[in-house]
Amino acid sequence: MEQEKLAEWFQKNKRDFPWRKDLSPYHVWVSEVMLQQTLAQVVIPYFERWMQLFPTVEDLAKASLETVIKAWEGLGYYSRARNLHAGAQQIVAEFDGKIPDNENELKKIKGIGDYTAGAILSFVFHKKAPAVDGNVIRVASRLMAIDDDISQPKTVKKIRENVEDMLPEEEPWIVMEALIELGAMICRKKPLCDECPLRQQCQAYLQGCEQELPFKSQKIRYENLYRTVFIVKCEDHYLLRVPKKGEIMQDLHEFPYVENRLTKSKAGDYLKSEYQIEATYKQKLNIVKHTFTRYRAQLFPFIFETNNMAEVNSLKWVSRSKIGDYAFSSGHRRILSELTSESFRYL
Repeated sequence: MEQEKLAEWFQKNKRDFPWRKDLSPYHVWVSEVMLQQTLAQVVIPYFERWMQLFPTVEDLAKASLETVIKAWEGLGYYSRARNLHAGAQQIVAEFDGKIPDNENELKKIKGIGDYTAGAILSFVFHKKAPAVDGNVIRVASRLMAIDDDISQPKTVKKIRENVEDMLPEEEPWIVMEALIELGAMICRKKPLCDECPLRQQCQAYLQGCEQELPFKSQKIRYENLYRTVFIVKCEDHYLLRVPKKGEIMQDLHEFPYVENRLTKSKAGDYLKSEYQIEATYKQKLNIVKHTFTRYRAQLFPFIFETNNMAEVNSLKWVSRSKIGDYAFSSGHRRILSELTSESFRYL
């Protein structure tokens, strides 16, 4: 029977992750949110550090949002961190600090949707609940030769129903986690069919169409951005901005920038006209390229020095000793890393 083969394969081949050592509702919740759109190996140090900083739901709930965002720095998709923080506060306020064990109440919590609710119900409470992420969609699409568009909610709903039907009455949580592991390790974008325990039951493999599935019609169309970044230094302080609520990078710090590629002289003119800062150009840094949501950005950083630490609307001066305490967006964090590297001693 395919479930038995899959469960046997999983028990022999499952990877050793810190969140599998203590399957508490809190550990599973945090790990599953971190694992969304992020590789497991990348998540490991973040998860371990998170649990040191916020060992319980209550610890997370009472932490400042700034501390939570800093702990998340580098994982991307920061709405996940904001939702975990808000969700923890909701759990403390509405559920007496205990993560509920039923789907309806779980999905009332900020940021918990079908997948995360299913994972908690399955892995922690051992219920027969589908936890359908990208890995499982890929496995199920091939296993059942589903060629419907997976970007459509009705297709995902169909897959969830099929996955739930696949789960055995006895120990369904093992098969559920095994499906996720199979998608991560074997049934990848380029499948390793020769190593798959289900290849003789896989309709896509038997029909020779495993490379074509799953089918997804929507593709991201990226917009190019070109930004001149101003690293403005006054004595041992640096000028930073925090994107406003609603901006993509809200709650993250950045150096000031403008949506255009300027020459160094034009950059100096912009500082004077926009921020009323008289500054002297010092040098440029390496161009930084980074991708976020639907944008491909190129950052062109210039270092300037000024003698006047005047207040600037929507910006703030931060001392060298404190600048590392702030969470930065990924591109600007790379600029800061160059500034503070062993080979660069400007800061």
